[in-house]
Amino acid sequence: MEKLSLRQRYASLFRELAQVSHAAAKIDSTNVYQPANSATRTYMDKLVQDNLLPESHFEGEENLVDFYDKVSAGKHGLILMEHYANTDLPVLLYMLDHSPNEKLRDLSRRIVAIAGMKLNEDSPVVRAFAESFSRVVIYPTRSLNKNEQMAQSEEEAKEEEQRARKINLAAMHAMDDCKKRGEVILVFPAGTRYRPGHPETKRGLREIDSYLRLFDIVVLVSINGSLLTIQNEDMLDDIIAPAKIIYGASPVIECKPFRKEFMASLPEDTPDPKQNMIDHVMQMLEEQHQRIEGKA
Repeated sequence: MEKLSLRQRYASLFRELAQVSHAAAKIDSTNVYQPANSATRTYMDKLVQDNLLPESHFEGEENLVDFYDKVSAGKHGLILMEHYANTDLPVLLYMLDHSPNEKLRDLSRRIVAIAGMKLNEDSPVVRAFAESFSRVVIYPTRSLNKNEQMAQSEEEAKEEEQRARKINLAAMHAMDDCKKRGEVILVFPAGTRYRPGHPETKRGLREIDSYLRLFDIVVLVSINGSLLTIQNEDMLDDIIAPAKIIYGASPVIECKPFRKEFMASLPEDTPDPKQNMIDHVMQMLEEQHQRIEGKA
């Protein structure tokens, strides 16, 4: 079978997608919360439906139901999920939406993803792609460091830092509003898609430690399988092909006891305990991934 990129296979779909897009092309402190666009979501669901093999399923589905029940009872819920491709979130929500379990269908409607502003600002098509799902947009530290290095002057670098601070403060307020509404925040703890041969792309960001302090419960979601294969930095050059995808869900973890116990296990002279904390989470995700891989 000929390998086709997203751009090659879905050119006509993306033209239609762009026509119903209305998300902001520039992020500032006034538009960090971006509710899902149901018109673009229709196109994304078709893309997933075309390529998701019927044997795709959840491992640990009962853990997602338990998570949902606890969120419904008032707990503030967090999902930390592996990241391999830009279809990770679309496939997850599609599978939840089409579950026979009513609780999982409602969980899908409650999920709000944390997304970097690159998805809005780099390309109209990628923006329309991302717009299909509710998001809180942040200015990632990785992007800020890159933009500061590219700044033409110290003043320009300071302006960019101030912009990042305003966007991220607004994002924190938006996330609080989501929690109050009983919505669930989903975060990719590595902050980027994993590239084979580049282990640094699978290392968790130390900032994720703050999420563990801000939420009551967390479930770790691993992903085995992907509809897309990354070719380069252009997201529309990703190769798309039918795939079996298995999402694994850990038992529900109480954030504060989990974090407190792990931090207490570290030597007092540990130079960066926050990084150690997220390294531990990423190791748990990797072990879960490998267990499911072994059963597949």
